[in-house]
Amino acid sequence: MAVFYKKYKLKNKNAKTKDYTYARAVSSGTVHTTDLAEVIQRNCTCKKSDVLAVLAELVEVMQTELQNSHRVHLDGFGAFKIGIKSKGEKEEKDFNPSKNIIGMKVLFQPEMRISPNCVRTKALLMGAKVKEAQSLVDVREKKGKTTPSQPGSGGDPAHP
Repeated sequence: MAVFYKKYKLKNKNAKTKDYTYARAVSSGTVHTTDLAEVIQRNCTCKKSDVLAVLAELVEVMQTELQNSHRVHLDGFGAFKIGIKSKGEKEEKDFNPSKNIIGMKVLFQPEMRISPNCVRTKALLMGAKVKEAQSLVDVREKKGKTTPSQPGSGGDPAHP
């Protein structure tokens, strides 16, 4: 398994580093809730329908808790909270929430693990390897368009 990337150069002609080559992660497909539930069913004693019920309820409970101004922390995964985007007012008395709060967003902070030598790593990235996306087409053709949740998709891992 690997995280696929493509190489690119900056399009801004005025950038000092326009001639540098960079990497950008690319998706090799989408895994939906039902796909996850099938994999979870194979890995434990829960049925797919039970997993789907729990995940659906998790979404509803998280929505309620976030909208009650709580931070939702899923152990081993990360934490979610709601952030607000607002326009400023010079005078505090002139601040009006309906006028100045212009949007909300969900913020996610992945769980961090600290190694014995004090290196911080996001839990979801532990053990991740990268591979150039050129081979992505070959992998899909050979594997019959597998999704990342299926064994054997993604090819051999490569170190950065």
